[in-house]
Amino acid sequence: MSQTLEKQVDDSMPTSPEDLMAKLEELGIAYTLHHHQAVFTVAESDKVDAQIDGTHCRNLFLRDKKKKNFLLVLQNATDVDIKKLPAIIKSYRLSFGSSERLWEYLGVRPGSVCPFAIMNDTNHQVKILLDKSMMETNIVNYHPLLNTMTIGLKPTDLLKFIETTGHEAHIVDLSDAKPDGAE
Repeated sequence: MSQTLEKQVDDSMPTSPEDLMAKLEELGIAYTLHHHQAVFTVAESDKVDAQIDGTHCRNLFLRDKKKKNFLLVLQNATDVDIKKLPAIIKSYRLSFGSSERLWEYLGVRPGSVCPFAIMNDTNHQVKILLDKSMMETNIVNYHPLLNTMTIGLKPTDLLKFIETTGHEAHIVDLSDAKPDGAE
């Protein structure tokens, strides 16, 4: 592991970015890796995203009132009203999961949430939901467990990866979750 990467990786991370990339290579999944400054929000990532081809995505770690956990992965361009999500994903009132729950279930810190973190959910406590419009694009981009890098890959390869973790990827049409007044 490079010294730069070593300094950025929390020693207690259940899976390092290097481990993830080794897993992708083991599965025969092609990806493009980009290094950049740390980004924590979609707004901060705009400058970085402009340099990387493909669909840029965000991730929402959610929990419903029955304590079920969800990881919603969607393209940055998809607007959602989380009050409308329960009807679409068949859950109860949703709120954002705490950073403690994020670490407990997915083994990542805020700002580094990504669909690859599902590999750390060995007890299958998180339901992974993928934006249908995102999955219809050619290349999707996510942090590889650390927000100083971005990996681009085909949506079909993302599905292949998720399946190897023992999780079922649920593709959801989020068009009915648009905020009121949004086109």
